[in-house]
Amino acid sequence: MATVQDLPQIRGVKNIPVEEFYSSGHRTCQGCESALVMRLMIKAAGQRTIVLGSTGCMYVANTTYYSTPWVVPWMHTQLGSAGSAATGTAAGLASMMRKGKMQEEPINVIAFCGDGGGVDMGLSALSAALQHDEYNLLVVCYDNESYANTDIQVSGSSPYGVNSTFSPPGKEIRNLNTRWKKNMAPMMAVGHPNMKYVATACASYGLDFNNKVRRALTTGGPTFIHCIDPCPKGWDYDPKYSHELGMLAIETGLWIQYEIIDGELILNGPSRAIAKGIRKRKPVEEYLMRQGRFAHFLPEDIRLFQDKIEETWENWWIPGLIPITPGQDDDSGGDTE
Repeated sequence: MATVQDLPQIRGVKNIPVEEFYSSGHRTCQGCESALVMRLMIKAAGQRTIVLGSTGCMYVANTTYYSTPWVVPWMHTQLGSAGSAATGTAAGLASMMRKGKMQEEPINVIAFCGDGGGVDMGLSALSAALQHDEYNLLVVCYDNESYANTDIQVSGSSPYGVNSTFSPPGKEIRNLNTRWKKNMAPMMAVGHPNMKYVATACASYGLDFNNKVRRALTTGGPTFIHCIDPCPKGWDYDPKYSHELGMLAIETGLWIQYEIIDGELILNGPSRAIAKGIRKRKPVEEYLMRQGRFAHFLPEDIRLFQDKIEETWENWWIPGLIPITPGQDDDSGGDTE
């Protein structure tokens, strides 16, 4: 395994690096939280970084002809190939250094993908990348809960009942999308037990995300961070509320902030305070009714959402992570034969 950079944890917002490696030149929508994820991600990683991006919003909006916001080397890869590109780049760097064709030094390799390119189409490639313990790489999934680049189609990360171009509410069937959001980060952690670091994040808590990126890059081996990204276009709200909606997703208990470090779960921020009983979860209605994609919801739909959150916090083996309810101990006292 190659050595890693010395990237200490950032103590307070005043100590966040001022250097910008994701600058002007992008054409994301006003209020785009995914653009903020890119900016914070590369701020934390620093200049000695190679960024790889699969097809999606953060590819299309960042590669207008002869224009790019990236100040570091970056490469586009196909929709389902973020994991493959990360592994190939890390392996290529290791080979070049081993052969003496380039200076031996730690270089960060970060691949980003949307929920379409990570949660859906790129899942197998991500899984393969996360099994290569010999390479240092980070995969960041920026999740705006739809195929937003191609006009808001449902993805495996889209929430129940959401209004999208593939699931419009109608008179006969109000909620076409009856699937619940795929539980991505725990799936990556449990399915790849040798992986040392998995985390969830939200750009509304920028310092938390900065430090998670740094922890991932300095842990060594393959790592994974899943971010929830409010999307004004896909979620149908005024762009000025992006930051607030990100906070509400966590404060209602719908999105949970945590890290899994060497198999140990650590809750962060409001999620930690909620778990300890220091603060109460806000009603999920406050989050849902701020978005036009849920404007068709009736009170029974909101109750269904609230009940699901209660279930994840009260009944799951580990709240928000493992959707299994522990069985009762068998008190029969012996064999059944």
